[in-house]
Amino acid sequence: MMRGSKVAGARGAWRLTLVGGLALTMLAPEAWAQQPGRRRRGGGAEAAPIEITAEQTAQLTRIANDRKLNFDDLMAAAKTFMPSGRHDEYVLFASGGQSGQIFAIGVPSMRLLRSIAVFTPESWQGYGFGGDTDPVRERLRINGRDVQWGDTHHPALSETKGDYDGQFLFIGDKANARLGVIDLRDWETKQIVKNPLTLSSHGAAFVTPNTDYIIEGGQYPTTLGSSYAPISEYKEKYRGMVTMWKFDRMKGRIDESQSFALELPPYWQDLADAGKLASDGWFFVNSFNTEMATGGIEDGNPPFEAGASKRDMDYLHIVNWKKAEAAFKAGKAEMINGFPVLRLSTLASEGIMYFAPEPKSPHGVDVTPNGQYMVVAGKLDPHVTVYSMEKIKKAIADKAFSGTDDFGIPVLNFDAVMEAQVELGLGPLHTQFDDKGYAYTSLFLDSAVARWSLGGEYDALNDDRPWKLVQKTPVQYNIGHLCAAEGDTVSPDGRYLISMSKWSVDRFLPTGPLLPQNFQLLDIVEPGTTMPVIYDSPIGVGEPHYCQMIKADKLQTWTVYPEVGWDPHTQAISPNAPKSGQEGVTRNGSQVLVNMTAVRSHFVPEHVVVNEGDTVTWRITVVETAQDATHGFCIGGYNINLSMEPSEYLEFTFVADQPGTFPFYCTEFCSALHLEMAGYLYVKPKDAGAQAPAEGSEAVASGSK
Repeated sequence: MMRGSKVAGARGAWRLTLVGGLALTMLAPEAWAQQPGRRRRGGGAEAAPIEITAEQTAQLTRIANDRKLNFDDLMAAAKTFMPSGRHDEYVLFASGGQSGQIFAIGVPSMRLLRSIAVFTPESWQGYGFGGDTDPVRERLRINGRDVQWGDTHHPALSETKGDYDGQFLFIGDKANARLGVIDLRDWETKQIVKNPLTLSSHGAAFVTPNTDYIIEGGQYPTTLGSSYAPISEYKEKYRGMVTMWKFDRMKGRIDESQSFALELPPYWQDLADAGKLASDGWFFVNSFNTEMATGGIEDGNPPFEAGASKRDMDYLHIVNWKKAEAAFKAGKAEMINGFPVLRLSTLASEGIMYFAPEPKSPHGVDVTPNGQYMVVAGKLDPHVTVYSMEKIKKAIADKAFSGTDDFGIPVLNFDAVMEAQVELGLGPLHTQFDDKGYAYTSLFLDSAVARWSLGGEYDALNDDRPWKLVQKTPVQYNIGHLCAAEGDTVSPDGRYLISMSKWSVDRFLPTGPLLPQNFQLLDIVEPGTTMPVIYDSPIGVGEPHYCQMIKADKLQTWTVYPEVGWDPHTQAISPNAPKSGQEGVTRNGSQVLVNMTAVRSHFVPEHVVVNEGDTVTWRITVVETAQDATHGFCIGGYNINLSMEPSEYLEFTFVADQPGTFPFYCTEFCSALHLEMAGYLYVKPKDAGAQAPAEGSEAVASGSK
C-alpha cells in the first residue's frame, strides 16, 4: 500500500508513505538538479537523477516487509551500498591482530579490498615463499629462529604537516617488537626492523607530523637488551622504553643508524600520540602499573590485574622529542645491545621528559586536531581527562611540580595542567575527532560510542555546550579502538566512524566457538544526537585492534609497475631482469642461473634441468603490461610460490636437494590458456651418472616470443 503527497516548500518533491508508516521522499529531475553534492565524489560524470515510480515504490515496500526492514534499515543500505564499478570514498587500513597482517577495507561499502602481508607469510601474494633470498623474509628470523607470525596492533599512515599524504604505512608487531614499512604505491612490505632493546612492544606505530620519526612505545618492561634478571630486581633492572625510528622518505626506509631510544621507568607504557601544531615537537605516552606490581599468584601474591590497579593516578609521559633528538645528536646516548639509548638521568637533566598524573589505568592518549589538548581515557574511571598544552608549557616554565617519581622525573601539578574532565560512561578507552567540534570516545564496558563537545576554539562549531556528553550510540559489543575519517589528523573529515567491536555474539551466523570480531560503521555527518550504526561487518581473520581511514583520492597507487623489469624491493628497474630473447639456463659448477620471462600464456623456458645438490637462482621478468593481468609461479614440493604483477621482476634461490620431476605452473587464472602456462623442473639424482647439461641459449631462444 502506498500514498503520495507533495512536500511543502520542495519544488518537484513527493513524499511516499509506505505500509507501516515508512516514508520516502523522491525528487523530480529539476528539483534534484538543485541539490548540493549531486556530483559523484572522486568521479567525473554526474549521476542521473533518481525517479522512483509508484510500481518501484510498491516493490520496495514489499521487499521491506518481506525482510522485516524498517526505514532506518533502508536508509543504512542506501548510505553504504556501492554499485558495481563505483569506488569507495575512503580506505580503512586496519591491523590484523594475530594474523600479523593489515586489512584494507573500503568505506562506506565495508568491502575487504586487500590483505597486506607484513609479519606472516602469505601464499596468495607469494610473500615468504620466494626462497632464501627474499629480502623481507630475512627479517622474519629472530635470533636465528623463524618467527612466522606477528601481532599487529596500530597502523600509522605517513603524514605531511599533520595530514595523511598516502605515501607509506607503518605497523608494529607487539609480540616480537618489530616494525614494518609498507609502500602504498604497490601496497607491499618493504622493510621490517627488529627492536634490539626489548622482546615486545605495544605502542607502535605513531608518526610525527612530517614523518621524521616513527614512535614505538613498549609495554611490558624487561631488561633493556633482554638479558636475564630475576623479578626480585624489577625496580633496579627492569625498564620501559620508547624508540624513535628515523624515517628516510626518499629511500622509503627506516634509517636504523639515525634512530635512538629513551629509557623509561618500569611502568607499563601503553599508547602514544605525537603533538601537532600547538604541541608540535612533543609526544605523549600513557602508562599504567605505576605501582610496579610484579604479580606472582603462584607464590600467593596479588595477580597483576589487582596489583596494577591500586593507585588512583598513573603517569602521562610528556616528551620533548626535539630536545631528545638534539641530545642524541650531541652524543649523550649510551649504547645498549648496539643501540643508542638516552638514560633516565639524561631525560631529567636535559628537560626532555615530564610526568602528569592521569586517572586511572589509562589505555589511550589522543591529541586534538589543533594540537592544543591531549585527551586521556582511564579504563577504570568514567571520565576523560583533557590536558592543555598551553598549561603544560606554563607549568614547566613555572616549575609547577608536585615532586618527582622514584626515578627523578618531574611530576607536573595535576590542577596546573588539566583543562577539563568529562564524564562519559564505563570503560572509556580511545578518542577520535571530527570537523564539527566533537570528540568520540569508545566505552568498552558500556558497549557504546560517546560523542562529546570540545571547548576552546571548537566551541563555535556546534550548538552544544563545551566539554559535555552529547550522545551515546550502542554498538555490539565491547568496543576497543575506534576510527573516524581522517580523525587523528589536523583536518578530520567527520563523515564516518568505525567501531572496532571485540565481541559479535549474536550479530552473525555462528562459525563455531570462535566468532568474528565486528566492525560497525557509524554515520556521524549530522551534529547533535544523531549518529546511527549503518553497517555491521564481520572480520573473520585475527583480532584487529586499530585502524586509520584515509581519503581514497590521496592514494597514488600503481596499477602496473612503471617499467618492465621493475624490482619492487628497490622500486627501480633491476639490471638482472631477463629480457625477451635472452632467456636460458647457465651453469657455473654447482651454481645454476635460470633466466625466465612470463606472459600470457607461457613461460620461457618451459624445461629446466639441474642436478641434485645444485644451488639454483631463478630470475623472472613479467613482460605482461596489461592492468590486472597477474600471473603466479610455483614449484610444488619446494615451497616456492610467487605472485607476479604486470612488469615485475622477481628472483629466488633454493637448493635442489630433492630429485624428481616437478611441474611448475601459473597459480593465477590469467587467460583462457591459463592451464597451459606450465613447465617442468627436472632434478637429476646424484647417482644418475653424467652431469645435467646446461640449457643452451639456442634451444631456448627458439621458443621465445
